Amino acid sequence: MRRYSFKAVFTVVCDKFLWIVLCSVIARKIYIVNGILLLFALKRFIDLSTLSTQSGGVPVLVLKEGASRSRGREAQHNNITAAKVVAESIKSAFGPKGMDKLLVDNFGDIIVTSDGRTILDEMDIQHPAAKMLVEVAKTQDNEAGDGTTSAVIITGDLLGRAESLIEKGIHPTVIIDGYKKALEKALETLEKIALPFDLSQSKEFLKKTAVTSLSGKLVADYKEYLSDLVIKAMFDVMEKQSDGTYKVDVDDVKVEKKTGESLGDTKLVSGIVVDKEIVHSGMPKHVTNAKIILIDASLENDKPEFDSKINIENPLHIAAFLKQEENMLRDMVDKIVATGANVVICQKGIDDMVQHFLVQKGIAAIRRAKKSDMEKLARAIGGKIISNLDDISSKDLGYAALVEERKIGDDKMTFIEGCKNPKAVTILIRGGTERLNNEAERSIHDALCVIRDLIQEPKIVAGGSASEMEMATSLKKYAQTISGREQLAILAFAEALETIAVTLSENAGLDPIDILSELRAKHEKRETWAGIDVNSGKVQDMTKMDVYEPVAVKRQIIKSAYEAASLILKIDDVIASGKSKMPQTPPGGMPDGMGGMGGYPGAGEY
Repeated sequence: MRRYSFKAVFTVVCDKFLWIVLCSVIARKIYIVNGILLLFALKRFIDLSTLSTQSGGVPVLVLKEGASRSRGREAQHNNITAAKVVAESIKSAFGPKGMDKLLVDNFGDIIVTSDGRTILDEMDIQHPAAKMLVEVAKTQDNEAGDGTTSAVIITGDLLGRAESLIEKGIHPTVIIDGYKKALEKALETLEKIALPFDLSQSKEFLKKTAVTSLSGKLVADYKEYLSDLVIKAMFDVMEKQSDGTYKVDVDDVKVEKKTGESLGDTKLVSGIVVDKEIVHSGMPKHVTNAKIILIDASLENDKPEFDSKINIENPLHIAAFLKQEENMLRDMVDKIVATGANVVICQKGIDDMVQHFLVQKGIAAIRRAKKSDMEKLARAIGGKIISNLDDISSKDLGYAALVEERKIGDDKMTFIEGCKNPKAVTILIRGGTERLNNEAERSIHDALCVIRDLIQEPKIVAGGSASEMEMATSLKKYAQTISGREQLAILAFAEALETIAVTLSENAGLDPIDILSELRAKHEKRETWAGIDVNSGKVQDMTKMDVYEPVAVKRQIIKSAYEAASLILKIDDVIASGKSKMPQTPPGGMPDGMGGMGGYPGAGEY
């Protein structure tokens, strides 16, 4: 049976009624003409609305069923609110006096951390605008390695102040233009107040900066000791370029962790620690003056790629066949022995027969090493990774003063140390609990990134919100020279930078109003490095407190915050597709032959 929409039926009724009225108008009063005109106008309106919503009586659906859409102020408000909620959620974790977060994932695993990047990753955020703040934290972590929490806090405050300006009638585009000018002026001020230092003569700034990075972490009690390890590790792997600059990669420092003892027993190994044991009990566990060969090929007989059969009529042929297989494996060992190697590290498997032959030759071997470990080993020992045993020579070997298997905690690990000029080293973390070790690993990674930033760009600024307050003071003066509505956006940017000082004081249990007022007064008097000493609860000269941070980190923080805030402010329309519905299970369960085993016939019988 064909169905008609209400609008289509109403249109037909109007047509019929018009003809009736026209026929009777001659015999009736003329004022009915006015009614006719009204009906014509009503019919025209119905026709237009019908055209816009249906074609041939069938409604036109542009979006998927269940989709939602928000536009204009509503969309902007929702996006800004979501971003502010994310920023507020990690504010209390900021600074040396910040609190830790306990996160429980879908599997019930527990993470205790104050690291902004880790918190946002584990929160499993769903709102699309809020996810952009997670991207801000990732970008900050990848580019600078530290300052993730600061970047998210400033982004949230920039958006909150922008919403206030939007409510006053200022267009988002004007706000973004004002933020852009404020960013350029803030970067200019940052470069002006930066303190350059000579990397070869002023290593104490490296330690002070590393200590500052570790101060707000769970491992703060060991910040002095860990800072020394981090600096030594990065100096071991850095390389001087032809133009006099230095190149260093954080990935060249392997961080290995094992539960047991305490963080004070964490140590730096001038080589690589492999989380594998010597493959055979008969092999030497302690090798001095080790000549190491790295192989990423399998020390096993290759299996054919297709099925094959061998028909043997004479029993002697079986022995010959087995003998040939043994000779092929022996030939592999002979090629290794010919190079003079006494340690073999293989990325893939080692056949039992090959292990037997290596034991006879007094060669130690490790199998199934990680690819990342193989690459670090090549840089540490100065060897090459071999893919074909036919091409090996003594030139491909690496050297280490000692290769030794040691029991660390409940596991056995192999230490390859005493390398001549290692370009990859290992920091072995010891801690009382697994969660403490995980947090120590994250903290050491941040410290490594901070030292990398200083090696590549030896410039620092004082911490304790001193640099943010100086940039805010400069922006307020700059705003007085700008006419128009952009001035309000520049002032909002300055106030957003001040939120770092407010958050620091709140987390330290101080009065943010008193602290902020005192900081503003001191910076107006050109006390550039006036900041918050959270330990004494007073405003101090942070250079005298030895609190420093890399310029690269501060620069990336305000860049990331500006870009994320601008991206969210430009959005005025959010269209969300409806979630796909799972097909309903037919009554009585699955059809025969699909008994919950992927549809294999008869699978339900087993």
